[in-house]
Parts: sequence; structure tokens; C-alpha cells
Amino acid sequence: MTATAPAPAPSPGTKADERLVKTSPLRKLMGRPELGSVVGAIAVFLFFAIFADSFVRAASLSTVLYASSTIGIMAVPVALLMIGGEFDLSAGVMVTSSALISSMLSYQLTANVWVGVLVSLVVTLGIGVFNGVMLTRTDPPSFIITLGTFLMLTGMNLGFTKLISRTVSTKSIADMQGFSSAKDVFASTFTIGGVDFKITILWWLALVVVATWILLRTRVGNWIYAVGGGEMAARAVGVPVNKTKIGLYMGVAFGAWISGQHLLFSFDVVQSGEGVGNELIYIIAAVIGGCLITGGYGSAVGAAVGALIFGMVSKGIVFAEWNPDWFKFFLGVMLLLATLLNHWVRKRAEVTK
Repeated sequence: MTATAPAPAPSPGTKADERLVKTSPLRKLMGRPELGSVVGAIAVFLFFAIFADSFVRAASLSTVLYASSTIGIMAVPVALLMIGGEFDLSAGVMVTSSALISSMLSYQLTANVWVGVLVSLVVTLGIGVFNGVMLTRTDPPSFIITLGTFLMLTGMNLGFTKLISRTVSTKSIADMQGFSSAKDVFASTFTIGGVDFKITILWWLALVVVATWILLRTRVGNWIYAVGGGEMAARAVGVPVNKTKIGLYMGVAFGAWISGQHLLFSFDVVQSGEGVGNELIYIIAAVIGGCLITGGYGSAVGAAVGALIFGMVSKGIVFAEWNPDWFKFFLGVMLLLATLLNHWVRKRAEVTK
């Protein structure tokens, strides 16, 4: 039996291989992209817990979670797209498009509403494929490509709704077959400890778990980070860049489909002009959660925390009985502070490596 010789110690002045250096839990924590957003979320919670007595009530927290989930369902796939180095400015109106397709198709065909829901899924995913293919086959950046999609969807949402319904909103489908079961899936309420919670919270948590698993445990996650970190380098090592980007846009479309069905089955009808501007909210939530505008850095958990911060601020202002006109101001302050905090955390993480 041959004894294994110990690894030679590095000579004086030679830096040890960083792969062999043990990393302390603190250093690992400092390297997490969601650290800044978690600190911010704790600060926001404590702030409103002090200045709004009703904020910490169970029913109030349920309301906060619901508001956060409606943003988080979209913020998570948008964060993955941003990690991959791209944007989707059509994400907000795509939610409305998804709801309009389900509603108008079901109403016009007098079919089971699940027919409209499934057709909406196919069409919405098709929009995601369109964005991805246009980006990978042409030269314009994702900002221009998805801005064009945003304008087209905005016009079609209004044009088709007025053409078919003669108004700017759809007809009610509440009395149609399948509506009740679809509402159970997309817009129902469940009770825990006497407190009502919306099912969107479960959709939100499920997306966070799946997205985190993809990023941290699969080869696709490595591809996403590689594409966002440097497209040319990713191509050089064999990463399927085009397929990865198309898949990310389909992920955003899937989130838009879920949000659109929730919108429809919560209110029975859909206003064709809704969703404009929401794409910025999703991006803000992702940035607050630690995603870089330049790509290659971020996490699904951070985006979820960013959405939670957004929900706490939007509802905390109401519970504190402040003027809601100041909401956008607080949102802007949070965005700047989160960006500065994330920058500081990344710098500290680089120094401690």
C-alpha cells in the first residue's frame, strides 16, 4: 500500500490556489447577491412596524404578501432574463394580452373557459419566442426589440378589444363553464389560522423555488450566468446562447400568462389598457433584489425579496395613513439605496476573496 504524499505548501510570496482556500460563512454570505435586499427588507419592515400599528397584524401581512406576489410572479422570470443580460419591456402589457386572449376567445366561442386559458398559454409563449428569435436573429438590442413588442401589444390590446367587444373592456365570463375551476387555480383564497391568503402567493413561491433550482443546480443555470457575464466568451465554450435567451423570454411569457389569468379570474373582465408601466416595476424589483443591469449577477430569491419590499412599501404607506402620492418617491429612494447597497456588498465580497 502506497502512502499518499501531502500536498506541497506554497512557497513564500506565492498566492495559494483560491479553489483550495476555505471560505468562511461570512465571506459566503457577503458574496450572495440578495444580501442587500434582505437587509433592506428587514429595515422596511421595522420602519412600518414602528410607524403603522396595523402593519404587523396578520390580516395586514396577508395583504402585503398578496401585493408582493402579484409583482413577484413576474419579477422572478424577469430577474432570470436580466441575469442573462437582456430586458423585456413588453412584460407588463403581455400580462393584459394573456388575459384578453383567454376572455375574448372563451366568450366568442362560448366554449369552456379552459379552452381560452390553454390557447392563451400557447399564444403568450409564442410572444416570448418572438422576442427571443428577433433578438438572436437581428442586431438591435433587447431594449429596442421589446419596446417594439410593447407598442404592438398595446395597440392590439385596445384595437381587438374595441373591435370585438365594442368597448375598452371584455365581457364577463363569470357564468361560463369552467370558470369556477379556473378561478380555483388562479384566483382562489385559502385560509391558515383564520387568515385568508391568495393563491398567487403559492404561485410566487413555486416560481422562486423552480428558478433557484435552475440557477444553482442545473447546467441551464450555468448557461444563464455565462451568457449574462459575456456572450462571446459563452459561445466560445459551447454555451447555446440563442436557445438560452429564447428560453428566458419564454419564462417571462409564462409568468405573464399566470399573472394574466389571475387578473381575469379575479375580476371577471379585463380592461384593455392595463399593464402599461408595470414592466418597470418588475425590473425595479429585480434590481432592488440584487440583479445587475449589465447581467451575469443576481438571484431569484433576491428578486422575490425585491417584490416583497415593493409590497411592504405600497401597503405600508396605506396602513400608516400617509398620502399615497408619495409612493413613487419612496420607490425611487429604495431603488437608489438598493443599488448603492448592492454595489457596496459586491465590492466587499471582491475584497474578501
